[in-house]
Amino acid sequence: MPGPRGFKGGKKAKNTKATAFRLFKYLFKYYKTYLLIVALCIVFSAFSGTVSSLFLNKIVLIITDGLDLGYSAILPDLLTVISAMAGLYLLGIVSTFVYTRLMAVVTQGFLNKMRQNMFGGMQRLPIKYFDTHTHGDIMSYYTNDIDTLRQLISQSIPQLFTSALNIIALVFYMLYLSFWMTLLVFLGVAAMTVVTKKVGGNSAEYFVKQQRSIGVVEGYIEEMMNGQKVVKVFNHEEESEKDFDSINEQLYSDARQANKYANILMPIMGNIGNILYVLIAFIGGLLILVKAPNISFSGQLFSVAVVVPFLNMTRQFTMSISQVSQQINSVVMAMAGTERIFELMDEKPEADDGYVMLVNAEIDENGNIAESEKRTGIWAWKHPHGDGTITYTKLAGDVRLFDVDFGYVPDKIVLHNIDIYAEPGQKIAFVGATGAGKTTITNLINRFYDIADGKIRYDGININKIKKADLRRSLGIVLQDVNLFTGTVMENIRYGRLDATDEECIAAAKLANAHGFIEMLPEGYNTLLTGDGSGLSQGQRQLISIARAAVADPPVMILDEATSSIDTRTEAIVQKGMDQLMHGRTVFVIAHRLSTVQNSDVIMVLDHGRIIERGSHQKLIGEKGVYYQLYTGAFEME
Repeated sequence: MPGPRGFKGGKKAKNTKATAFRLFKYLFKYYKTYLLIVALCIVFSAFSGTVSSLFLNKIVLIITDGLDLGYSAILPDLLTVISAMAGLYLLGIVSTFVYTRLMAVVTQGFLNKMRQNMFGGMQRLPIKYFDTHTHGDIMSYYTNDIDTLRQLISQSIPQLFTSALNIIALVFYMLYLSFWMTLLVFLGVAAMTVVTKKVGGNSAEYFVKQQRSIGVVEGYIEEMMNGQKVVKVFNHEEESEKDFDSINEQLYSDARQANKYANILMPIMGNIGNILYVLIAFIGGLLILVKAPNISFSGQLFSVAVVVPFLNMTRQFTMSISQVSQQINSVVMAMAGTERIFELMDEKPEADDGYVMLVNAEIDENGNIAESEKRTGIWAWKHPHGDGTITYTKLAGDVRLFDVDFGYVPDKIVLHNIDIYAEPGQKIAFVGATGAGKTTITNLINRFYDIADGKIRYDGININKIKKADLRRSLGIVLQDVNLFTGTVMENIRYGRLDATDEECIAAAKLANAHGFIEMLPEGYNTLLTGDGSGLSQGQRQLISIARAAVADPPVMILDEATSSIDTRTEAIVQKGMDQLMHGRTVFVIAHRLSTVQNSDVIMVLDHGRIIERGSHQKLIGEKGVYYQLYTGAFEME
């Protein structure tokens, strides 16, 4: 049963301090000025919120001390204090408005830059990374993990900073009013801390598990959406639902546990705060009754003027502590998500030690090759040497493999002693069962993977010396699985060479025999394709991919089951275009239909990673070996 593939369970960030330090380093790198303004505004906002209790103390003192003087005598002092309070509150409102607006800019701008860094780094990763990571897990970096980062920057960091300032200010204010009652508040805070550590810790663990479970569910849904035809053809709906229920149940379990702890945390904290509030009120009342002298740092008698603002401060203090505890889960999840994001950004990019470049070239009447700044239709390898000299070799398409061994993992070799000699203009065909190593050979030619042993030479140059981008630019590839991108038909064809003109794209489409059906589309070449070209037939999608390879005009072509999705009649039409496309080029063909490789210069039969037969169609038929038996139907290809 396909369970939660890749699920590793919930874990906190391995190195929270290092992750947090790196995160803030990135933040300050991009938004230092904004963050300083935000910090200043938060200070003003926190100050205006906490200082109100002191004004409340002044108001009560003015009223109690001026009862005997009359209303008119205390009114000026009351207006002065109230005006100051109003001014501070207005400052707090403006400060809050400014920092919330700035944090929106900082948050969205920072997430934009992080996504750019992530995607840019992902483009430089080797194919092996995508072969070993599910698409759903990769997508979760851009959705779930980025969302936890958004909550951290936009909500948790400002809230924690505000609450911390409130707590610090309130501690000083409460000590100013009453040292002993402040100690009582600290006892309540200690109880809150114990509860937060116990309940919050459990909640954080399950919140991280919840995030990972979401990634698994997303990956499974994507897999089922892509494979709906297969699901329906084999009546696999019920089994798919059962598999989904299994991983969805895991998500439910993790989410339930996480929210169970999170939901009980705030009521517990609130009730502890209420109990503390009642205790302060009760003890404060007793102290007022006994007229406790000099029990506060201010030296004033314990009175209503002390108890009332102290109660207000106690409420603010416990609320600030609760707000801090409420952010713990968000911070823990965000640190785990941020660490995953940094892990993606830190993935080792595809190594490229090549220094031989592909350049436009001109050839004079004496056969001398010179580099050209404009497109000439002639390519050459620019080969710098250690002594400072540069030599140019015309790109001809001579590809040779010498005694190549390869394994996707070191302890399992899948290709053994592969020798191939493809001269310019030759058509080399690979036949054999699935898993025999046909596609693996082409993956080595374009250096999606590097060989374990042996050598591969391209026009006499070791391909390890050629820059990978230049190497791949010289190769045209048509795969069995077609990928079309959101955009017009013209843009999808131009994907093969971005500087190609419309006329060159149309010519490529004609070469691939795609022009006819494209003209029949609602808007011709300007028809918008979405959903991987879902509105087209599989054969039409393949024809566009062939046109895309044709417009690149490479000297070497790799056709991996390029016509397997096309019916026999269409294949005959396409084959003519393919023959034109292949003319004068070195071509590697992988095919199950042996009729498509009969005209190959060399046919190689592979079995379990070894070349067991090679030769022309007539030669292999005459030998009456494995190829003969495959061709005559005595053996099945698989």
